[in-house]
Amino acid sequence: MLRLILNRSISILAGAILISGCSDSVGPLPANFPNWSAAVTGSGSSENDSSQSTTELKALWWNGKYKTSVSVSKRIDVSGGVISIPATGLTMVFPAGALSEPTTIKVTSDERYVAYKMEPSGIRFNKDVEVTQLLSYTEVGGSPLRTQLFAAYVADDNTQLSGKVPVLELEPSSTVFSAVTGLPEAQVWVIRHFSRYMLASG
Repeated sequence: MLRLILNRSISILAGAILISGCSDSVGPLPANFPNWSAAVTGSGSSENDSSQSTTELKALWWNGKYKTSVSVSKRIDVSGGVISIPATGLTMVFPAGALSEPTTIKVTSDERYVAYKMEPSGIRFNKDVEVTQLLSYTEVGGSPLRTQLFAAYVADDNTQLSGKVPVLELEPSSTVFSAVTGLPEAQVWVIRHFSRYMLASG
C-alpha cells in the first residue's frame, strides 16, 4: 500500500511540474494529509459495499454559475490520449496502456460544484490516469488556500453535493502554486477507475 501511494505521489508531482512550467512550484503534501490506509482504495473494494468507511468533505463551488452541465466525449485507444473541458479547466491524460481496448470516454461537469461524472461507469484502468483541474475556475482561485484540497471519489452518482458529502476514496493529489504570486493554480491527482469525482475541502 505504501509503495503504491509513493509511486502515485511521484507521478502526481511529475505531472504537476510539467503543467506548472519553470515559473511555478509544487506545494508539498502537508503533514496532516489523510491516512491513506483508512481510505477505501479502488482496487479490491466494491462500490456498493455498505460496510465501507466514509469521510465527509465539502465540495468546492465553481466561481461562476453554469446554466447547464458541460459534457465532452472522446474515443481513447490503447496508445493513450487527452480529453479536456476548456470551459471548466479540466484535463485528463491517459497514458499508453491505460486502456485495454478503444473506449469512448465521456466527462460531464456538475452545474454548481467542482465535480464530474466520468463514463463508462465502473471502468478500471491499467495505469494511472492523471487529472488536472485549474483552480482559477473555482471558488479558491486567486486567493491563498485556507484549507487543504482533496480529490475525492463519490461512489453514488445521485449523491447531493451540498453540505458535507460522504466520500469513499481520497485520491493522492498535489496543489500547484505559482512561484510569482504564491497562489494556488491547479490541483493534480490520479485515478484508476470511474465514475464520479469532486474537488473538496475539509
